[in-house]
Amino acid sequence: MNAETFAICQSDMLIKGRDPANIKFGSTFSRDQFRDMEFDFMLANPPYGKSWKTDQDALFEGNKKYISDRRFSAPDPSGESRQPLALIPRVSDGQLLFQVNLLSKMKRETKLGSRIAIVHNGSALFTGDAGQGESNIRQWIIENDWLEAIIGLPLDMFYNTGIATYIWVLSNRKPARRRGKVQLIDATRHYSKLRKNLGKKNCELSTADMRAITDLFLTFEETAESKIFDNAAFGYRKITLERPLRLRTQMTLERMASFRATAEPRLVEMASRLYAILGDAPHHDWNEVRRLLEVDAKAQFYPIRKTDLKPLRDVFTERDEAAAPVVESVTRSGVTYEPDPELRDTENVPLKERIEDYVAREVLPYVPDAWINAEKTVKGYEISFTRYFYQYQPLRSLEEITADILTLEKETEGLLHSIVADGGVGQ
Repeated sequence: MNAETFAICQSDMLIKGRDPANIKFGSTFSRDQFRDMEFDFMLANPPYGKSWKTDQDALFEGNKKYISDRRFSAPDPSGESRQPLALIPRVSDGQLLFQVNLLSKMKRETKLGSRIAIVHNGSALFTGDAGQGESNIRQWIIENDWLEAIIGLPLDMFYNTGIATYIWVLSNRKPARRRGKVQLIDATRHYSKLRKNLGKKNCELSTADMRAITDLFLTFEETAESKIFDNAAFGYRKITLERPLRLRTQMTLERMASFRATAEPRLVEMASRLYAILGDAPHHDWNEVRRLLEVDAKAQFYPIRKTDLKPLRDVFTERDEAAAPVVESVTRSGVTYEPDPELRDTENVPLKERIEDYVAREVLPYVPDAWINAEKTVKGYEISFTRYFYQYQPLRSLEEITADILTLEKETEGLLHSIVADGGVGQ
């Protein structure tokens, strides 16, 4: 998209004796000028944290619920959902869109297929909650079994940033021993220092470093620097946990006065009849309060609409953990309670574990009235790279800390006296 970069790149092609016509001017996202081309090998180093807002309208054709470009929408690989996965990250960072674009250009009908290596920063590993674009992209890649390895590079490898970077290696023709697996390689200790910094870059990969990293990849074994996981190890289900709404009802003269000032006369009359039944004492079962109101309405021949109970509840009830749960419905299959939005919570359950087992162990011992809202369960994927290579560093002992303090005291002993003796502070 940048005219100057475009010109430099074409000049570079000329210098190397390549065809400058292979370099196109424009955005890869909104106008793919290699749409029908496929490649054996693809390399990319996309920009990190760069907005792709200017391409947004072209991809969605003005309708943000429909992705018109087939590159950025795909069927759910697991077949669990009929809805296609939207492979669209947040508009503030388009780096994963470059990866999706490359994957759309893999050769699918050849024996060797395609292999891709692309450099990302750490956010591509974990940004995006379950069901969001970044997580969908990771799910699409891993469940299609395209991700071979992720290699963590040393810091300060680039000219303009010192952040952590990672090479993703992908293939649609994994060897048999790699199928269903992902290899994580910690290559952060393999580097050679530069004699002079180049911007933020102060190290590089020597031939020996590159050989060591390549050997880790090709050997495909568990070591301190190489970890191998099943694909499902990076997946989880985000479940929504509900707890019942519990209401205490109390009708006081102050609340009645407030209700009369705002409610329609028919509801004021209904509240007055309820006050005559309950008095001003607190009641810890809204279901019984509702039943009493319905019995009175039937006896006195006045109707209760479905919408009448909400304004009464808003004024005359408040949440109380000691109150009975509010019943939403009663069917042959059992009682359904009304959920309390303020107590709603979520948990991430690993794909390899049954949701029911997780909830029984991690949730119900602490909140026994909780239940799973199955309609809101969403699958997600993230790769916590640093967690897998974390090495505990023990804290220094109290004796070591004490010795350091005593040493510092000895070094500064007499310092204040010498300052004063030389004529006082500030002279």
